[in-house]
Amino acid sequence: MSEVVSVKPVVLAAPGRGGDLRVRISVPVGGGALPLIVFSHGYGSSLEGYGPLADYWAAQGFVVVQPTHLDSRTVGLAPDDPRAPEIWRFRVRDLKLILDRLDELEERVPGRVDRERIAVAGHSFGGQTAGNLLGLRVRGGEDNRDERVKAGVLLATAGNGGADLTPFAAEHFPFMNPDFAGMETPALVVVGDKDDSPLSHRGPEWMADPYRLSPGRKSLLTVFGAEHSLGGIVGYEAAETTDESPERVALIQRVTTAYLRNAFYSEDLAEVDAGLGRVESK
Repeated sequence: MSEVVSVKPVVLAAPGRGGDLRVRISVPVGGGALPLIVFSHGYGSSLEGYGPLADYWAAQGFVVVQPTHLDSRTVGLAPDDPRAPEIWRFRVRDLKLILDRLDELEERVPGRVDRERIAVAGHSFGGQTAGNLLGLRVRGGEDNRDERVKAGVLLATAGNGGADLTPFAAEHFPFMNPDFAGMETPALVVVGDKDDSPLSHRGPEWMADPYRLSPGRKSLLTVFGAEHSLGGIVGYEAAETTDESPERVALIQRVTTAYLRNAFYSEDLAEVDAGLGRVESK
């Protein structure tokens, strides 16, 4: 593993957003053209979160860029802010802005981005955000597929909407109506078999919908015993981790890295300890 350097906050002007976009960039020390992972955090988090993933990926030879979306607790967006109903669109625009401004980001860190090897990843709400660039569409919304993105990793990402949602989710989160029919870009979907979301009455299997309902080449990693934080990927000593497990985090680190290296360089996928999880592909 390589030494890692991180730079934060790198500020990108974002006209029409109501505030600049702040990102964190993590890269290995040394190296030439490096593959890129743009990571979208879960609801309320920020560029400060998900160190167990960002640090590991960077040490394995990736450039990792983490934006702070408008729903972050660090932004403090008021519930009646006119941007609130469109928050999912602002998130997608954040990821696209990063891809549009890679030249500017490269000036802040050593190394450069391999423009032919770009991935998006996200956890929870961030999984849906990343999924938009893979071809997922929010029903009634526009097509946000981005041809620059060659692969994705969706972690604990919400499944089908409509009747599968609880009344609370249907009322408060109208964007939780994804259409996976156009999500053709290759992706790894990561789920916990104990992730029983209060937003759906279907139980943990709901989180596998991005795998089962999408076309194209997909893989599914089921992490045994994992809840929504998947053992602790949301951050070092994060209070929201209810199922802390270094073994589960290490499994996700290894499998996500191997998946992306397979997608970019055709390397072998990581083997999974049968006691920790299961991988299937289609």
